[in-house]
Amino acid sequence: MTRPVYVSTRGQAEQLGFGDALLTGLATDGGLYCPVEFPPLPDISTDTDYRDAAVAIMAPYVAGTFDVAELETMVGLAYDSFRHRDVCPVVELGGAHHLLDLSQGPTLAFKDVALQLVGRMLDAELSRRGRRATILGATSGDTGSAAIEALAGLETVDVVILHPAGRVSDVQRRQMTTVDAANVHNIAVRGTFDDCQDLVKAAFNDRKLREAVSLGAVNSINWARVMAQIVYYVTSARAVRPDGGPVSFSVPTGNFGNVLAGWYAKQMGLLVNTLIVASNRNDVLTRFFEGRTLEIHQVEPSLSPSMDIQVSSNFERLLWETSGRDGAKVADLLGELRSTNRAEVPAGWCRLIDEAFVAYRLSDEETLQEIKRTHSELGLILDPHTAIGVGAARQYAHALGDNGPPGSRYCGEPVITLATADAAKFPDAVEAALGQRPELPEHLADLFDRQENYDEIDNDLAIVADRLHALRTGS
Repeated sequence: MTRPVYVSTRGQAEQLGFGDALLTGLATDGGLYCPVEFPPLPDISTDTDYRDAAVAIMAPYVAGTFDVAELETMVGLAYDSFRHRDVCPVVELGGAHHLLDLSQGPTLAFKDVALQLVGRMLDAELSRRGRRATILGATSGDTGSAAIEALAGLETVDVVILHPAGRVSDVQRRQMTTVDAANVHNIAVRGTFDDCQDLVKAAFNDRKLREAVSLGAVNSINWARVMAQIVYYVTSARAVRPDGGPVSFSVPTGNFGNVLAGWYAKQMGLLVNTLIVASNRNDVLTRFFEGRTLEIHQVEPSLSPSMDIQVSSNFERLLWETSGRDGAKVADLLGELRSTNRAEVPAGWCRLIDEAFVAYRLSDEETLQEIKRTHSELGLILDPHTAIGVGAARQYAHALGDNGPPGSRYCGEPVITLATADAAKFPDAVEAALGQRPELPEHLADLFDRQENYDEIDNDLAIVADRLHALRTGS
């Protein structure tokens, strides 16, 4: 199998194989690593086990670092921790609308699907090289707990997770801060998720700091995260279209990594008609699709905190692809965006983006109404992020002249909404909609009785750097 090559979206960093891209995370020029080639989809049928599908789809991306037998072992261990035997089951919502349930992992969110595997990959590659890394991550709520669950107790890593103080749900925070492991370190930053994300990127761009503490990444700036998410697009499409016909996906989106994985599946040959980008009031992506301009506004707290983002890091990967892989132009555009909070995306890039994506937004009130409607009609309780995805699918269907269930017309083409979290992670939003609080599963039933441990700091890279150095030196 040919060894894959990964290049940076800014065009100035060295090309890497998978193992180096996995450990490097953010490229040294500030860009994100992407594969030079997309392997064609293997033959995946409705009878293919999720684990077998994952191995077949990802094997070409990791060749030269992990052989098939190693990948099979890691995939098996990763998904044995999931509550449903199908790992990512599909549920029919009515008409041609389906729900892809990504909440079956140990922390009840879609981030588990990638991070349970990526954690094992990091540990295996670091062990092989005899290295120890400091994994630095930013979270809007779900990445942090999933990363901690995957990495807690490992001897090859220290895990430092930054979350925005007071801007994640109580369940999300406690899933991170109650983990009793010596290598886990939680920090609440007085600011937004974008501030946390900027601190992570600034740390990686500080070469002396990066080398001194051996930084690694688990955010979706790490290609391995996005790679692992490609799998469930393929398996869910085969589940609802055994004939291999086209499907569309509605994806609750903040940092753009989840929906981008669907675009990569399309590049590999999956027949995807439309990728519906579903946003809350922090609608930087919806505004882009409406006006073809990237413009950063102030982050506003919402009922769907994991999407309270104005700087969608993974959108850079799509801009790089649609620019003809022109790293210099991408770097210039993103530099303009950072300096002025506004950037015009060239018309040619927009045309290619428009061929695959549409976008819709839901307000908090519309989100509550969608939770009520789905519960009334189907008896299902949605978390607020998934409700936004369902509502966006409904808007998409309406725009195509269908007032009925999303996906019930346009040649019978199914729409699959990605259910990104269990409703129990956001009990306040559910209670506001339904007057009842969903219960946590048994393994988290005592979450609010557990002792929390985290520090709160100002939004200051120097403070973060001091913490990282202290971990490394044991001081």
